[in-house]
Amino acid sequence: MVRAISYILSLSSLWHLSISLVLQHNPLASPSSATASPQTSSPPLPLVIWHGLGDKYDAEGLTSVGDLAQETNPGTYIYYIRLDDDPSADRTATFLGNVTLQVQKVCDDFATHPVLSKAPQINALGFSQGGQFLRAYVERCNHPPVTNLVTFGSQHNGISDFQNCAVDDWVCQGARGLLRGNTWSDFVQRRLVPAQYYRDPEDMEPYLKSSNFLADVNNERKVKNTTYRENMKKLERFAMYVFSEDKTVVPKESGWFSEVNTTSGKVTKLQDRRMYVEDWLGLRWLDEESRLEFRHAPGKHMELSDELLIGVFKRYFRPRTKGGLGRDEHVQQEIEKVVAVQEEL
Repeated sequence: MVRAISYILSLSSLWHLSISLVLQHNPLASPSSATASPQTSSPPLPLVIWHGLGDKYDAEGLTSVGDLAQETNPGTYIYYIRLDDDPSADRTATFLGNVTLQVQKVCDDFATHPVLSKAPQINALGFSQGGQFLRAYVERCNHPPVTNLVTFGSQHNGISDFQNCAVDDWVCQGARGLLRGNTWSDFVQRRLVPAQYYRDPEDMEPYLKSSNFLADVNNERKVKNTTYRENMKKLERFAMYVFSEDKTVVPKESGWFSEVNTTSGKVTKLQDRRMYVEDWLGLRWLDEESRLEFRHAPGKHMELSDELLIGVFKRYFRPRTKGGLGRDEHVQQEIEKVVAVQEEL
């Protein structure tokens, strides 16, 4: 089965108890999560999922991915990131809004969420632009901290071209018109989402001066934010998947932080770039520690097979005690303490 997700241009002792209470009232959580027995195993880390452009948090394709994650790793608490509880408004926010404020909202939501705020760590899965937004969460907030970050078809090094919209998608059409006409204006940079990760390697001056989002989270300006680097170094794994036939993200190699000359098409790999050599984001450190993974995904943008997803869920989101890379030994011990206390109650 192939799941096509839409993209248009698409440590605390209360943790386990909180999961049980919240899941009983969470319509987007699998019943298996609420009935997982602490006597048999401690739960996997919660998994947060951020969707892409033109999608919404309750979309069938997205929730089916969460269902599969729970089937693969029973007891996983799934949280679908949303910028508005109204699904339609959440979709609109993928086109229109200030990404800096959007990321801050997610930081605030996590910090006050009854389950996520008490989790010792979480895992994160980002689809398309949701990938670089989750990376921004790690860099800027990271409370609760992310253990493993997996991104699919993301634009970590930005886009150098804007994609076409469906004929009847007026939100997309309107956004695209403004994007092409005045990318670097303050109005566009603070209101149109794709413009905030637009980057033309052949025209860097306006980007470095005016980019509202990407130039900052990629630490490309003269003054570097050392917190971004230190927070990224806390990741156990950062896995980046690029779709082999991706024609939506231009260039697709952006998903690996590669730079592509818009004139010649020459690809400069991350390891050959100044941001890696000088380690602006901790990517070199992660790579040298074997924590940075460059992965291929077959097919077009956001065409995801169950086989591929199950492999990802097993490798990155399954606890180490069960053969995965889902948490380090320290966190496992902390969760086992939580379970032990509950069994005594």
